[in-house]
Amino acid sequence: MNLGLVIPETGENHRDGGCRPRTGWVHQSAIRIPQSKIDFTTGFTLLEVLVALAIFALAAVVLGATYVNALNAYEAATRRNQYDEDLRFVRAAVLTQSDRDKVEEGGQLDLGNNRRATWQADVAPTGTVDLFAVTWTCTIADPAKPQPYKITQTFMLLRPTWSDPVERSQLLADAKDRIAKLQGTAP
Repeated sequence: MNLGLVIPETGENHRDGGCRPRTGWVHQSAIRIPQSKIDFTTGFTLLEVLVALAIFALAAVVLGATYVNALNAYEAATRRNQYDEDLRFVRAAVLTQSDRDKVEEGGQLDLGNNRRATWQADVAPTGTVDLFAVTWTCTIADPAKPQPYKITQTFMLLRPTWSDPVERSQLLADAKDRIAKLQGTAP
């Protein structure tokens, strides 16, 4: 098939080994394709196009949902980091308190941006001198959130200033008796 190109007609060979045009150049003015040569079966059917569109739509929905989930997870992580910072701040304020009665009373702290933390602590002495079990509950109220964030933590805290002198001396005497029994020097 000729695509509109000019093709020289070749003639006989001459003594110099080359070919010379015999009658000149042949010009093609247009490409004529007979009607019987067009193949209409090589395209896509309507059903194939609809299936491809359905697959594309399904992929778009899945990718969109994945993107929304990633945004929600990022927002939750950011919010969680803010709560963790606030909790560390409030806990540090509680842990630096030297008076046991003030710790058991609880309190409130302003966290900025109209957020407030309310906390309370239950302090219980343990069998070890100057060691206390603290159950600390903190609630962070944020006007931008529908529900306040509340957390309860229990930790052990070594605070000599919280000890009652009478209880402390009794615990020290009990510890000396246990050590003496272990060493075999006491009855």
